[in-house]
Amino acid sequence: MDTFAWDQNFITGLPDVDEQHHVLVDLFNELNRSLFHGSATTADELEAIFRRLTDYAAHHFADEEALMDTCGLDLRHIDAHRQLHRQFVGQVQGMWGLRHSLRQPSETIMGFLTSWLGLHILGVDQSMARQMQAMGRGLSATEAFDLESRHHDQGTQALLKMVGNLYHVLAEQNADLASINQRLEHRVQERTQALAQANADLQAANAQLQVFSRTDGLLGIANRACFDERLLEEVVRARRHRQSLAVLMMDVDYFKRYNDLYGHPAGDACLKSVARAVGGVLVRRTDFFARYGGEELVALLPDTPLDGALLVAQRVVQAVRDMGLEHAASDTAPVVSLSVGVASAVPEREPEASFGAHLLARADGALYQAKHAGRNRAVAA
Repeated sequence: MDTFAWDQNFITGLPDVDEQHHVLVDLFNELNRSLFHGSATTADELEAIFRRLTDYAAHHFADEEALMDTCGLDLRHIDAHRQLHRQFVGQVQGMWGLRHSLRQPSETIMGFLTSWLGLHILGVDQSMARQMQAMGRGLSATEAFDLESRHHDQGTQALLKMVGNLYHVLAEQNADLASINQRLEHRVQERTQALAQANADLQAANAQLQVFSRTDGLLGIANRACFDERLLEEVVRARRHRQSLAVLMMDVDYFKRYNDLYGHPAGDACLKSVARAVGGVLVRRTDFFARYGGEELVALLPDTPLDGALLVAQRVVQAVRDMGLEHAASDTAPVVSLSVGVASAVPEREPEASFGAHLLARADGALYQAKHAGRNRAVAA
């Protein structure tokens, strides 16, 4: 008996994806028959079936990820989708390697595989298909992702049916499941809940550590490492859509003098005020703002040509000047001011890292020109 019954509820509307899903279902069912009914199946033959399944899953994952990149889906979906693929590979290989120590290895492995496949199709792949359909209707990748986040999954009933079929099959193959001691079941439930809570706490702690590792502790904005990662992502996105990518390199004028005159605590407060003023100008959801180092700030403006980026930079300069924060040691103005270098270009065939470094160098050169011209201004490369 097959453990996974394919029906129309699992169709995504993406022909290649649906075809590969059907192959995976066939492989899952072949493994199931060998585990439960294949008394004549040797260990080597069973291993070969499992390897064919995992190899094909890897092939399917690679095709899905290439499809998402080609269609230009929102990076939030792509990153989460890829992470689910990686998790599956590690989980199923680890479970297979430890199968001889499991009390009910066949039921455990097939239960995991079947549940995962149902969730994979009804969850993340259906979501991917709906986003592609929305983009086909003219929505941007960001709009499609945000729309999907409000989508109520219509596959719940199909998922429940699949899980019910799974339990029915497992019950036929292992009748003693029905007579499990109630006290043991209660103890397992308690331990499962404790483990789930511990896992949730660990995930929350890891997530917080990830945030800390990517955030500047003083200003509360992205740090240099986070900026370097985002720069490569935006270069890839700009090349894919043949759009301009702009960079603003910003430097607080005579900041060392400010620190020397007013003290480091005041200097820290000054940087926080400047960061708030700059952040108030960069209002687009796609704009990205980070601390580059010391008193240097940097911003990425996707889909922004040079003239538009220069206009934003001029508004940033004005916003900092309008704070009216006294700077008696400045040769430029009686208040804290900012110099900004601007660069923008459309990535061509140059490698992503090289293009990003080149764009930063051009913006840094424009920043030097702004300082040389008297500071308190924005200059375009």
